Amino acid sequence: MKSLARSFYDSPMRPEKIEELSFATIDREAPAHNFSEEEWIIVRRMIHSTANFELAKYTRMSPDAMESATNALSSGKHIYVDSNMLKAGISAARLKSIFPGYTKDMIHCHVADADVAAEAKESGMPRSLHAIRKAKDKLADGGMFCFGNSPVALMELSRMILEDGVKPSLVVAMPVGFVNVVESKDEFMSLGVPFVGISGRFGGSSIAVSTIHSLCAIAVERKKNSEQ
Repeated sequence: MKSLARSFYDSPMRPEKIEELSFATIDREAPAHNFSEEEWIIVRRMIHSTANFELAKYTRMSPDAMESATNALSSGKHIYVDSNMLKAGISAARLKSIFPGYTKDMIHCHVADADVAAEAKESGMPRSLHAIRKAKDKLADGGMFCFGNSPVALMELSRMILEDGVKPSLVVAMPVGFVNVVESKDEFMSLGVPFVGISGRFGGSSIAVSTIHSLCAIAVERKKNSEQ
């Protein structure tokens, strides 16, 4: 019996070709939708990262999401993420493709910080709540926020928007789970803040990362078109 790997050795494909074929499959098999060309770039990559066509039904975007996201990325706005997995997954090279000054230090995650852990232990509330509070000063005016895990952090951001005057340039609202997940998304999406989100229980780090990468690609393409 010839292994599948041996067959692949005989007819190898570069990663770019595999991605091209994957996207072609998604375009061919995706259900009918009303997403714009730019919006579909985001949704298609979400599907690519999960093999879940259901995401097309649950993806939501505010009308100003693309404009606000590309402006924020082009000006090098700091980004808050709700897990170190997300921080590790976001490509510095992709960020630099639109703003050369981007560094990993401009992506903030405080859930593993010792002071955050101590505050969480004292309060009896999740670290994610105290972690986003710690990032407030760096991101209050025009920062980007990216959630793939914690509905509590998204709820706290909504409170900070309502009570503290925090003004995000864009929020990727995709926490996953079962407790306060739907409610946190519904509340946030009603606030009039630019966002790309997933309604219901769906979400996760891989989808949130894919959204940031897609927005980088869109920003790069918009820049090229403006220079022509």
